[in-house]
Amino acid sequence: MDNLPISISLIFILITLLSLFIFYTSGKSHKVLTVSVLWLTLQAGVAMTGFYTVTKTLPPRFLLVFGPVVILIIILFCTVKGRQYIDSLNIKTLTILQAVRLPVEIVLHWLFLYELLPEIITYEGRNFDIFTGITAPLIYYFGFVKMKLSKGLIIGWNLLCAALLLNVVIHGVLSVPFPFQQFGFEQPNIAMMHFPFIWLPGFIVPLVFFAHLVTIRQLMRKNIEDT
Repeated sequence: MDNLPISISLIFILITLLSLFIFYTSGKSHKVLTVSVLWLTLQAGVAMTGFYTVTKTLPPRFLLVFGPVVILIIILFCTVKGRQYIDSLNIKTLTILQAVRLPVEIVLHWLFLYELLPEIITYEGRNFDIFTGITAPLIYYFGFVKMKLSKGLIIGWNLLCAALLLNVVIHGVLSVPFPFQQFGFEQPNIAMMHFPFIWLPGFIVPLVFFAHLVTIRQLMRKNIEDT
């Protein structure tokens, strides 16, 4: 990581903070904002100790990056108060949130050029997530401003983009030098184990996936109510 320009790290920090700000405006919950800031701070501190660079343990230490967030998302969908919070979020804002995936893809490409992750998880490889970042403003404008798109089409877009996200997550995890590594042997995915890029699997990815789930739930409920 020593040869990586500081500008790339700063850009990614700004992308993460922008993601947090957009998500905050979707519900304006100070409690969620506080928890998010504490989580980002915790993960940054742990990553800077080199804790996640130890990759030969089973289960992987990397589970502590996204595992707690996944559990939190499950709790939100499985509890009454959690679902109330989910249904209070503004899905228009959550759609705009998906646009941050465009600059994220650019950062991933830069990290590949500096040999910190494999080509397979960039848009020149098997990562098609840039499609989401490009189309999100269009879905927002034509779907929520002009009201030209059906709820079914918007749900379909969210399902497709969620699948694209899972695709890159799988390739990304299997490119880390874990005992079960499958890709990127010539150039492993080591960037995600360091600050600030630990925030991608630890915050941005779960956040945008959560946004898809929230949007799908709200639109499906509206479809049922309309029927």
